Amino acid sequence: MPGRLPKKEDFPSSMVFDIIPPPGNHPPTNVLILLHGLGDTYTPFTKLAQAIQLPDSVCISLRAPSVLPFDEGRFHWADDLILNEATGNLDMDGGFKAATKSLLDMIRNILMDKCGYIAREVALWGYGQGGCAALACATGLDDDEELCAIISIGGPFPDSVVKPIKGEAKDITTRKLQTPILVCHGNKSSNVTDASIERCRNNFEHVKVVTWAREGDSMPKNREEMLPIMIFLSQRLKSLRGVPAGAVEIGAR
Repeated sequence: MPGRLPKKEDFPSSMVFDIIPPPGNHPPTNVLILLHGLGDTYTPFTKLAQAIQLPDSVCISLRAPSVLPFDEGRFHWADDLILNEATGNLDMDGGFKAATKSLLDMIRNILMDKCGYIAREVALWGYGQGGCAALACATGLDDDEELCAIISIGGPFPDSVVKPIKGEAKDITTRKLQTPILVCHGNKSSNVTDASIERCRNNFEHVKVVTWAREGDSMPKNREEMLPIMIFLSQRLKSLRGVPAGAVEIGAR
């Protein structure tokens, strides 16, 4: 039996998010969770979800739980804030244990138990630190769990995801996870390094990497950059209508 449309009351009052139903009021067969970057909030991804109009897919644009100091409008996913001394900027990777637990609780306790989805029908799309959080979340899956997909835009596999202390969690280095991964990044000044890609391939069975012919890791800016993402989603999302052609024309900030 297919899952139902999630409702605000299904979620804890502490969570801040938008629910974007499928176009045409069709019953959803997939859930796409959208995770913003470091120092941002969820509204840009709400606009993206409204623009791309993925068929048969309900999108949930989720706000990170922790506010940046001295800035109530900007949020982050990490356990700790760490200053990168080389750049003078905040490091993306401040640990993701809390984010991993929160995301897995949302997937299992709300989307699966309450709304009737299976793990294979839930995808994550993260930008920057949100991509790091999405990749970290997948390492907390059980052996028999496989998500629909994970897309990380400019978010490297976190170095903080290491072999856990015995009794805390599974050793992710002893198995390859089956959730397909798509990592997109710029060919210059990117946070996604060769070492990070290697770590992805060491931990995930199916990894696709798209290197854009431009500097930096901002969200896709044109049809050429958006197309691999839409193709990847069309191959994984359960839909009788396919991904609309117009979706590839849409980028996001």
